[in-house]
Amino acid sequence: MMLARQSRTAEEREPTMSDRTAIPTLSQWLGGRDRLAELTRGFYTKVPADPILGPVFANMDPGHAAHVADFIDEVFGGPAAYSDAGGSHAGMIGQHLERALTETQRRRWFDLMLETADEAGLPDDPEFRAAFVGYLEWGTRLAVINSAPGVADPAPAMPMPVWGWGPPGGPWKG
Repeated sequence: MMLARQSRTAEEREPTMSDRTAIPTLSQWLGGRDRLAELTRGFYTKVPADPILGPVFANMDPGHAAHVADFIDEVFGGPAAYSDAGGSHAGMIGQHLERALTETQRRRWFDLMLETADEAGLPDDPEFRAAFVGYLEWGTRLAVINSAPGVADPAPAMPMPVWGWGPPGGPWKG
């Protein structure tokens, strides 16, 4: 289930951590857009030589890693740089249409991203990693579903997803 994106002021997009009772966004917790850029640069540097993923990304735009960093940062509660630059969730989904991605490719993308997350020094506490892995599972499975032949174009006004820490105590207490 995707949550509707709430309109946020500049202050709400970049909350400070001065209040110890404030719950940080996933973006803040992992180190922000710079850390995500390090993650995606590292990941997409490995992809061309990967026998499973290389063919999928053979014509990758040089700015792809930065584009993905902006997308994930916004989804994780960071600034809306991706949307402000004209990006959208529908546009991201559209990049996967008719690509016929396989479970093997999805799993390799997932595994390589987790390996790169460790190398980039993303937090390894259980709470963050549960949220991060949950997002990767959701996103990669959505990419495979939307890459199947005959999937319709997504609605242009589709809201950006918002990913957080999840319900405390597990979904059964939701």
